[in-house]
Order: sequence, then structure tokens, then C-alpha cells
Amino acid sequence: MAYPYLPSDDSRVVRELSVPIYQARGWLKFLGILSIISGIGQALSIVGILFAWLPIWMGVLMYQAGSNIESAAQVGDKFGFLRSMSSLKTYFVLQGVLTLLAILIMLAMLCIMFVLPLLGITLIPWQDLYYNTYYY
Repeated sequence: MAYPYLPSDDSRVVRELSVPIYQARGWLKFLGILSIISGIGQALSIVGILFAWLPIWMGVLMYQAGSNIESAAQVGDKFGFLRSMSSLKTYFVLQGVLTLLAILIMLAMLCIMFVLPLLGITLIPWQDLYYNTYYY
């Protein structure tokens, strides 16, 4: 017969596993709030309103991870631990996808800036500007 006031073996393991993230919960919440504020600031611009939901969503995920890990570390709540890990997983997947997109955009810009002029294709008619023959 299991006594309700004695912690189960699962709760002890959950508490032990959640210690590193529990120690960083303040930073998770802080960075989550900063990301939400950044998204709100981005939403105030005309172009930024299209992409403002990403930092807001990522900030909410970080804040949720910090909040959920508290119950996991204090009482051994297995579902709080899993929710926290799920939030962190989603955050890192989003960050990875955004990083890959940024790399692709950077490579495209480098191609436009360096490779196309080497091929003799320019987007700005420099010769016409130099000889002042380019009229609107």
C-alpha cells in the first residue's frame, strides 16, 4: 500500500531532472517577456506587423517553460515537466527554422551582390549614371 504523503519514485526522478531548467527559470521568464515586448514593438511598424507574431509566440513558449518547470521541480509533477520540455522543443524548432531561413536569405543576398555583377548583370545602371544619360 502506497502512502499519499510519501513521494513516489517518479516524482523524485522528475525533481532531479528538472533542477537545471528550474535554476534557469528566471532567465527563461525574463527572455520570454523581452521577446513579447520586442514582438509588440515590431507590431507597431507597418512591415513588422506581418512577422510580429513570431517573437510573441516564442516569448510565450519561453515563459510557459519557465512557469511549468516550477511545479515539476517542487513537487515532482511529471506533466509539468513534459509541458516545459514541449515548450522548449517548440521554441528550439522555431529558432532553427528561422535560422535556416536567415541563412538562405543571406546566401541569396550575397549571390545578388557579388555573383550577378561578376557575370555582368547589374540591377543599377551604373554606366548610365556615370555618363549622366539615364533620365526618368
